Amino acid sequence: MNLIPFLLFAFVASITPGPTNILVLANSQHFGVKNTVPAILGGCLAASAIVLVSGAGAGEVLRQYPLIRQVMSWAGVLWLSWMSWQLFSAPTANLSSRRHVRFTARAAALLQVVNPKTWMMALAVVSLFAPASDHALRDISLMALWFLAISVVCLLCWAWLGKAVNRIFRTTVAMVRFQRTMALCLFISAWTGMLA
Repeated sequence: MNLIPFLLFAFVASITPGPTNILVLANSQHFGVKNTVPAILGGCLAASAIVLVSGAGAGEVLRQYPLIRQVMSWAGVLWLSWMSWQLFSAPTANLSSRRHVRFTARAAALLQVVNPKTWMMALAVVSLFAPASDHALRDISLMALWFLAISVVCLLCWAWLGKAVNRIFRTTVAMVRFQRTMALCLFISAWTGMLA
């Protein structure tokens, strides 16, 4: 395995906007970076596990049985569409309160399981970077660990950005506009992943 291209791929896959990144940003905006760390760890551990499972052979099942992949994709898109509507339609009066639904470690992990972007990324990692050596499982495990480390750092960046949002958008109207923009980004990222 050539480590530098893999690390670059893992960085790009983790830092680019997607459903998990946007939900981490929104959660951090409302609950702070420290309270968002469990969601970050849940999402990153699940994504790394998907890389490991794909490398161990489950990725082949998804290729051979497209119906399973379709059902998982539709479930993810519908759930993300509902979450984007919740974010978009949150009333202005509730923006400063703590009544928002927290993005938990469990929700972040489950999101990875139904997120088409995560599975396509894992399949790409295995296809492009998985070694064909005698120690393939060990090497894929190391890839999953590297991916975990990089994705945690990238999602922490999104969490810090979410915290900065509160300083940048000081008025309720500005915060609502930002929140609705993030809701639309979440909706678009869910559907473009499905339609791609």
